[in-house]
Amino acid sequence: MLATPNSLGRAPTLKASNVSKTHGLNTIGVCWLLTVCLLNAAFSKNCFAETNSAAIVTEETTADFARRAQTIYEDAKAHYHSSPNDLEAAWQFGRASYDWADYAKSKRQRAEIAQEGIAATQKVVDHQPDLAQGHYYLAMNLGQLAQTKELGALRLVSRMEGEFKTALSLNPDLDYAGPDRNLGLLYHEAPGWPASVGSKSKAKLHLTAAAKRAPQYPENLLNLIEAYLSWGDRSGALRELKVLDQNWDDARKQFTGEQWNSSWVDWKKRREVDARKANDLPRNTSPHEKP
Repeated sequence: MLATPNSLGRAPTLKASNVSKTHGLNTIGVCWLLTVCLLNAAFSKNCFAETNSAAIVTEETTADFARRAQTIYEDAKAHYHSSPNDLEAAWQFGRASYDWADYAKSKRQRAEIAQEGIAATQKVVDHQPDLAQGHYYLAMNLGQLAQTKELGALRLVSRMEGEFKTALSLNPDLDYAGPDRNLGLLYHEAPGWPASVGSKSKAKLHLTAAAKRAPQYPENLLNLIEAYLSWGDRSGALRELKVLDQNWDDARKQFTGEQWNSSWVDWKKRREVDARKANDLPRNTSPHEKP
């Protein structure tokens, strides 16, 4: 896996209530725009400088997280432009672009930042196709770009699937089982055939694989728990919540520093909400399987 954490862990602001057919989308288009937003909300979380103050988690604001993302993006961009043939600098710029695009104030700004990340990571893929980071962060930036599209998101999500699959084949441990995690989210949120690639069986396969490969990373278990909740599987959700609870204190010790603050804000809230939802599900729930 990566030696340093890879992004800031902030969910995009677009929600279902922001999307309507007045934008010219048909039913599938609306579904896909929401799908990509949900994917980006769950993509990997983290960044660079470190401190051990847990109190900052409650004191920092979204503006603080955004300023940190912008600084890292600008530094990574300067490094990449000063060493354009350095492929590590290229994928690190792609990683920083993904993070900064998450705070974009407009579709245009998000698209411009994402295109920079796509160009940098595509260069990595072209020159060193066996490097998982190139494929992985290319897929992440494609997800950001897809948020700015309407029906064009369909084609981009197909590319995302291919790049995540390649990253998985090259380095399944990357970003705390990031390729499995993001493939699982893609299959879980996307419409099923014939509209697109959505598949409950594939979602369960990859989300479970991520949780087993990197159970110390709360995001993996939270994604699996939330998938079980969406399927009405109370026992599955409670089982994984128990694992999450067992790992929680160790995770707090492992993922420390200001680069993890936004992640912990998100994880803590989701853990509480997921526990309530799981306990509210009927005890005899028997979810229907989908292909």
